[in-house]
Amino acid sequence: MSGEKIRLNTEWLCDCGGCHVALVDLHEKILNVLDSVTIQHCPVLTDIKDYPEADIGILTGSIRTEHDRHAAGEMRKKCKTIIAFGTCAVYGGLHGAGLAHSREEIVDRVYRHNPTTRTDTVPDSEVTELAKLVTPVDEVIDVDLYLPGCPPHAHFIFESLATLIEQRAPRVTQDTVCARCNRQMVKSEVNAIKKSLDGVPDDNICFLSQGYICLGSVTLDRCLAPCPNHGVACTGCAGPTMQILTEPNRDIRTEVSDRMSRLTAIDGETIKTHMERTAKTQYAYAMATKMIGNKPTFLIKKWIADVEAGAHG
Repeated sequence: MSGEKIRLNTEWLCDCGGCHVALVDLHEKILNVLDSVTIQHCPVLTDIKDYPEADIGILTGSIRTEHDRHAAGEMRKKCKTIIAFGTCAVYGGLHGAGLAHSREEIVDRVYRHNPTTRTDTVPDSEVTELAKLVTPVDEVIDVDLYLPGCPPHAHFIFESLATLIEQRAPRVTQDTVCARCNRQMVKSEVNAIKKSLDGVPDDNICFLSQGYICLGSVTLDRCLAPCPNHGVACTGCAGPTMQILTEPNRDIRTEVSDRMSRLTAIDGETIKTHMERTAKTQYAYAMATKMIGNKPTFLIKKWIADVEAGAHG
């Protein structure tokens, strides 16, 4: 780009704002970025309402309203390169759990029958209507690059921006979170699944070996594995591995149950059933993407119905 600064637009859609915070959380490395980039439209840093022409556009969040759809379209028109930034933009993110319920059920729960809400009024002005579905960005506009994470780790943010600024190939892998985890997989005699608050896990042994559900083996590493290395099982916030996404009959629960049953004395079907009963947790970050939602093995509506039938029966 002939020595000129790269023009950068960012926009947030349906998200918590954490990805935008992560953008400015590069510590001293942000100075290197600012030397090469001119930040234009950016909700947390500038007060520009329109969308100037830009070389790079970063979109965070999923598509949940008409405002989101319009903003994504405008960014695509004005930006040469679009990055789907964060798990919400790439896979739909935590909002995807809303697909397990109708729009009417969600609105009723939030505005009418909520233990902390004292109103019977559903907003119908000044805000755009909630769409029926949670949609990843690339189902609405063309996306050039993807950077999942909740939010993406500063290491990968800097690498992605440096890749574009320096016009080189990115130095990233398709390793799982397990590849960065210091715990050791060992065969154990554990015969029951444990909840996260049951006991204190051994710091050196794989969570699966100890009977705790951990999604590290089915999750793409875009975080450097801080959670399992500090005593917290992986919840899959960076989204599934390519193996999970591209193989029709491979699924989060099938892969984890197979691995965990080999490491413990817990039957694979028992593990699989447990994960189905907690599907909104196990699939929370990626269920909105068609690569998960359209799998023949993904039966979220049935699993929820089975849980509710059991609760009432």
